[in-house]
Amino acid sequence: MLERYRSIIADWDAFAAACERPLPTVLRANTLRIDPGTLEQRLRRQGIEAERSSWHDLLFTVDRPVGNSIEHWLGLFYVQEAVQVLPVLALAPQSGETVLDLCAAPGGKTTQLAARMENRGTLIANEPSGRRQMALLANINRLGLLNTLITSYRGESFPLHSSFDRVLLDAPCSAEGTLRKERSVIDGATPQTVQRLSRLQKHLILRAFNLLRPGGTLVYSTCTFDPEENESVVAHLLCERDARLLSVDLPIPVHPGLTAWDGEEFPDELRHARRIYPQDLDSGGGFLARIERR
Repeated sequence: MLERYRSIIADWDAFAAACERPLPTVLRANTLRIDPGTLEQRLRRQGIEAERSSWHDLLFTVDRPVGNSIEHWLGLFYVQEAVQVLPVLALAPQSGETVLDLCAAPGGKTTQLAARMENRGTLIANEPSGRRQMALLANINRLGLLNTLITSYRGESFPLHSSFDRVLLDAPCSAEGTLRKERSVIDGATPQTVQRLSRLQKHLILRAFNLLRPGGTLVYSTCTFDPEENESVVAHLLCERDARLLSVDLPIPVHPGLTAWDGEEFPDELRHARRIYPQDLDSGGGFLARIERR
């Protein structure tokens, strides 16, 4: 399935090799409970080797699983792939703002948003699945979030009674970018599945955009490589709404969005979107776009 992306990935050999390597264990320090330097000292006292990221002060690569450590249960960190912090960096929420995480479970990005907001303002974490809400609530409590409310609407029909300064839409997707963690996702990314997900994503991105105040910012992200779930979805929004794609400044070198794929042309401004491949961060892969409501 991945061979079809050979034409859009410049360093195919590096991509293929990265996809075969084991995924490192990475954690993000939870600044609502501890500063990263103190966390590093605590981990080392436990005999855990923690190497701080060269591009993000809160990320550490550790030499073993840490999910059963006392530091984990105290909410001092959250285990997540390095690529997963990028959408929140792109959204750049500020203390005191009103922010919506439209597809929030299990809570990795929700907890990162709250930490960036310093537990101030209002953060709505929306998750329609009751089972997934349990994981979301557990992480909200464990990491000490105080500015966060959970709602349970279907994302595509979230009520329009409120407007938000910023919205994060980390959309349900075929998850090809997580293949280093779960190889079976490749078999599940059938054309029929991708088409179904793309239809849902187009409904979600329109609703997410409608929930923004004028001048507000939306970040659309996925953990897949498929342009039908990425550039095509953002192009649909640009066609249907008065939206503007913004440039994304990230602390690592990544790749521009596509302006064409499989016979479909996308607006030239899709080059402002960002593609991330496993070799870029020794992590998973994905896509993100930063969008402004005019």
